[in-house]
Amino acid sequence: IPLLRRALAMSKRPLLLFASPWTAPAWMRSNGDVRGKGTLKGKAGDKYHKTWANYFIKFLDEYAKHNVTFWAVTAQNEPLAGLFTPPQAPTIAFTAAQQRDFIARDLGPALARSPHRTQLLMLDDQRIHLPHWAKVVLGNATAARYVAGLAVHWYLDAIVPPGCSLEATHKLFPDHFLLYTEACTGFFMFR
Repeated sequence: IPLLRRALAMSKRPLLLFASPWTAPAWMRSNGDVRGKGTLKGKAGDKYHKTWANYFIKFLDEYAKHNVTFWAVTAQNEPLAGLFTPPQAPTIAFTAAQQRDFIARDLGPALARSPHRTQLLMLDDQRIHLPHWAKVVLGNATAARYVAGLAVHWYLDAIVPPGCSLEATHKLFPDHFLLYTEACTGFFMFR
């Protein structure tokens, strides 16, 4: 919080902050650990999913107590990485259908009921998953109502051209913005 306050104070224009979760607590996960392959227990609409959605609100509440607000949150950082992650990585696996249902039944309504004007971003993973992921989530009118935009990572961009991923998604869902939210160099050891 002190670092965020310093950055906000130094900026000549407002900074838009967004947050993206890595994992839920171990007791809410299918593997009983915050690390490794696992999903949220149960299914959308149940106590685990509602509790996880409420964690988002509590996170926003606690930062707001320190006058730090978030422009957006993502439903999950790299939801498909949870299927392939090394055993020590903390992540939750979601399919597009699971993310759609979590947004429609739990996270979207929780954010809408909250006092926060925080927007919701979906996907937050590689653009290789587009436009399929968008069709599944935004093809559902309830989920689409809660989603402001799509968060995209760049790590596999060389595999899929932007025309058949970003452009195709924009043509299908022009009212939802596309935003690159994660990129770095040096993540491949051989480069």
